[in-house]
Order: sequence, then C-alpha cells, then structure tokens
Amino acid sequence: MRVGESSRWSVVAAFALVGAATQLTWLTFAPVTTVTAEHYDVSESAIGWLANVFPLVYVVLAIPAGIALDRWFTAALSAGAVITALGAILRLVGDDFAWVLTGQTLIAVAQPLVLNAIIGITGRYLAERDRAAGIAVASASTFAGMIVAFLLGAVLAEEEQLTALVAVGAVFSVVAAIVLVSALRTPPLHTHEPPAAGLRPLRSALNDGFIRRVCLMVFFPFGCFIALTTFAQPLLDPAGVSAETTSVILLLNVVAGVVGCAVLPVVAAKHGWEARTLAVGACTATVGCMVMAFFPNAGTAGIALVVIGFVFLPALPLVLEVTERITGEAEGTASGLIWMSGNLGGLTIASVVGALVDHPTAGFAVAGVAALLALPALASLRPYLQQLASIRS
Repeated sequence: MRVGESSRWSVVAAFALVGAATQLTWLTFAPVTTVTAEHYDVSESAIGWLANVFPLVYVVLAIPAGIALDRWFTAALSAGAVITALGAILRLVGDDFAWVLTGQTLIAVAQPLVLNAIIGITGRYLAERDRAAGIAVASASTFAGMIVAFLLGAVLAEEEQLTALVAVGAVFSVVAAIVLVSALRTPPLHTHEPPAAGLRPLRSALNDGFIRRVCLMVFFPFGCFIALTTFAQPLLDPAGVSAETTSVILLLNVVAGVVGCAVLPVVAAKHGWEARTLAVGACTATVGCMVMAFFPNAGTAGIALVVIGFVFLPALPLVLEVTERITGEAEGTASGLIWMSGNLGGLTIASVVGALVDHPTAGFAVAGVAALLALPALASLRPYLQQLASIRS
C-alpha cells in the first residue's frame, strides 16, 4: 500500500450510504417482530429468521467475499451495492413471507461484499493519518442504518404500514447503490497490490495468531448484540413493553453506540486502553442483560440498553482499526474471517435466544453470559495490543 497525503472522503461517504442500507434492510422487521408475524401469519421465531439469515449467509460467504475484494475490489464492492438494492426491491414484489425471505436472503448475500470492504475503502481513498477516522465513520454508518431501522419501526409500527416500511428501505438502497457505483469510478488515490491468487491469502490469515485470537474474541460480543437487536422486542413483550417503546429503546441503544464510537476508540488508542475498553464493554453488557432478565420493564431496559450501546458497540471500530494496522495486503480476507466469526456467533447465540422468546429471563441471561465469554479470548490479545501501543508511542 502506498501511503500518500491526499484523501477523498466523498468516496467513503458514498460507501457509508451502502453500509447503512445493509443494516437498515437487515433490521427492517426487528422492531416490529410481533406485528410482522401477525401480518404474514407466521411465528415470531420465523420472523426472527428474516434477520438471522444474514449471519447464516455471512458465515458461508465471508471468505469468498474477502478474497474477491482483495482481487477485484471495485467490481466486488459495486456488486454488493447493486445486489443490496435488488434484494430490497424484491421484498416488495409480493405481500407474503416467501417474497420477503427471498429478498432478505439476496441482501444477505451482498452484505459480506460491503462490510468486508471497510478497511479496503479507507486504505485506497484516505491518507494514513485519516484511516482510523475513516474506519470509525464507515463503522458508524452501519450503526446509522440500524438507527434508521429502529426509528422507522417506531414511526411505522402498525400492520397496515408494513408495506411503506419495506418501501422506504428499497428507495434508500437504490439511491445508495447509484451513489457508490458512481463514486467508485474515481481511481483509488493509494495503490494496492493484489495478493497472490488462490488460497495463499487465506492460509496467511489463518496462520496469523492475532487474527485467530480476534476471531475467537468477536464470536461472543457479536452474538450478544445480534441476539438483543433481533429478539429484544418479543423478550420484553411479556413484561408489557410495547413494540413502539422497544423500537425507541433500541434506537437510543444505537445512538449511544454512535456516540461511544466517536469517543471511546480515540481515547483507547491514545492511551493504549483497547483491551481495557473491550473488557469493560463485555462486563457492562453482561450486567445489563442480567438486569433485563430479572427486572424486565421499560425503565430498566432503556437504561441497560443505552449503557450497553455506549460501551459495547465501539468494539467494532476498535477491532477493525487494530486489524488495519497489523494485517498485510490481504485485508479483505482478514476482515472476512473476523466478520465470519462474529456472524457465526450471532447465528449461534441468536438462535438459542430466539428459541427462548417464551422464557425471557433465560433468553436475556444467555445473551449476558455470551458477552462475558469474550473475556478469556480478549486476555490472549493483550501481547499484540501492548506491542501496538509501544509502536504508536
């Protein structure tokens, strides 16, 4: 990678739109799970699969998508944007569960091509001094998409408004794809030599002790977060918390996460507190989940999820920023492994929590224990983080 002094933030901004679109479409139905189940005459667990299909597909396609981005970055990322838009449109073809699931699956296929590109887009279009901020912006865009999803879920929470809810996601996705494909016509400012063909980049990443440890660590916090965003509404429903209220709480959770992403990674990098920040986030998530397990109401859920958002969601830009500094040229493959592990955690833990929607105490407890299990893997990363801190100083 040739390091230059110029940055083109417009391309990163265009990427941020598509990043937001992937998360908006992923979580379209999470804030209105009960209403959607009634509309399509299926169970709440079936509606959960409209979100769970994303981590399932990600686990399968993360590595191929990462290799494609390393070899043909512009074409692969453009394909991800276009496929996202097509899937969002497909959800409008028929007013039944099969069409919606088909559209969600197509968007899920595109998601690895987009999210695996966060490090690549900043490395190609931003100067080295701007890349940490660029990763934060690109990561925050995914949270912004979640914010829009929860906000729309609160505003369009009635069954007769479901079609309008889906249509908004389609329009946003189409506009985002057009903007990004146009922006990517601009040649990268910083050259990038493609890694060797074949599976050599994958073998290199798998042999990297840092990448292996990061993959083990992210399995648990990703799983906890995906489980909460997917099933918080049905888990809180028996306590009398309405879908509208849960949507607002989840919205505040992600807003707090965006604020946390703007503050905590910068402070952590400055003082070498990455491991400490990640550990505090995991412990806070565990405590918050246990509070919701044993004292489920709108007040406790609101406080717990907002605090969790502020200290827990910054784990993503923290991990990606450290990965960008440590990994070599095959950053797409390394990112793919990390995202694959995280989504595998999401698939596994969210599936368990989804099976416990009729037992909210157990469901929240499982999510809390999952967050706590990140600590042993995080401890194994300390030597790498300490080495990185010494290089920065």
